[in-house]
Amino acid sequence: MSARRRGPRPLPLHLMTGAARGMAAIAATMPSAPGWPSWSDAWPISKGGREELDLLRQRAEAAGHAPEALRAAILRRLLREDRATLAGIAAYRRHSYTRDLPEQPVAWAEGGTRLLDYARPGAEGPPVVFVPSLVNRAYVLDLAEGHSTLRFLAGQGVRASLLDWGWPGEAERAFTLTDYVAGRLERALAALPGPAVLVGYCMGGLLALAAALRRPDRVAALGLLATPWDFHAEDADRAAAAAALLPGLEPLMAATGTLPVDAIQALFAMLDPWGIPRKFRTFARLDPASPRAALFVALEDWLNDGVPLAAPVAREALGGWYGANTPARLAWRIAGAPVDPAGARLPAFVAIPHRDRIVSPASARALANRLPQATVLEAEAGHVGMVAGSSAETALWRPLLAWLRRLS
Repeated sequence: MSARRRGPRPLPLHLMTGAARGMAAIAATMPSAPGWPSWSDAWPISKGGREELDLLRQRAEAAGHAPEALRAAILRRLLREDRATLAGIAAYRRHSYTRDLPEQPVAWAEGGTRLLDYARPGAEGPPVVFVPSLVNRAYVLDLAEGHSTLRFLAGQGVRASLLDWGWPGEAERAFTLTDYVAGRLERALAALPGPAVLVGYCMGGLLALAAALRRPDRVAALGLLATPWDFHAEDADRAAAAAALLPGLEPLMAATGTLPVDAIQALFAMLDPWGIPRKFRTFARLDPASPRAALFVALEDWLNDGVPLAAPVAREALGGWYGANTPARLAWRIAGAPVDPAGARLPAFVAIPHRDRIVSPASARALANRLPQATVLEAEAGHVGMVAGSSAETALWRPLLAWLRRLS
């Protein structure tokens, strides 16, 4: 087993989720009426959890189990699936994959932030700067051989670069979103030889949008990949629940000046708690030597190699974006000025992955609808798969490349 792999993080949470699933199955099959047991509406599980348990029940019923044997049949299935989950986690931890892509030259740096240059000799056109999220490592856009947005575009002659925000040090732990946008991002743009195309991914799309509005002299066009805008568009209750966790997270942030990685991972796990054990069960069935297994490990390594979030930014994002829905209400401000996409009078490319569990398509579509010059790509992909998955070239890279070439 690899000593360097500790994931999936936070492991205790994922193990407790499995145990909770078993307890929910037991409680939910307690008979309340003659005939088949029915789910108890009082059992405090989410819609996704109820659907998961319904699926277990349907499988047991399909196997012809009598009502009185239903609970035992479900528990047997749970035990088999739990064993498969643990087998998948163990297989992941001992997998031999190691990311070995070469480092790119640093074109500009400040604090822990670096602008990495991917352009090849002879590249033409405006600089294209990719802006990732603050809560994950930037290299999701340069994940592995054959799964790198940056290297694909650079290979097609694009003057591509990647803004790596880095690990928040003593200075960055006090940063607000204004410090990142009106400070680090704008100074990186100032270091370029001319106006750039800014392409933001997820949270990075919001930062790129804010920078484009502030500095139209330095931003020629705007790309927004899986970027949220209306945080209440699809599930306002879930967004409010995330914001309601903020007071409980304050002691952690007071101690470290950041929202720690495991706390961030726990928040992401809330989006689909049953999906994590499910994907490890699937991985357990893969040939470890297959390209699919290597890609799974590469993505899991990236997910578990997280970055803490500066406490002021965490408060803005959880309390403002998720709680108060400040972007959609035009109440989100950078350096005192509201961020309104309607003011971005420049070419824009908006990629909306249909299978996105992190940014709902409705949230991203609300942003596209407010941009005056938006080219919209409805991508058949997930949030991460769109930029680094096995179908990323078809789903995103080539449509984005075509749009970039039309700008020239």
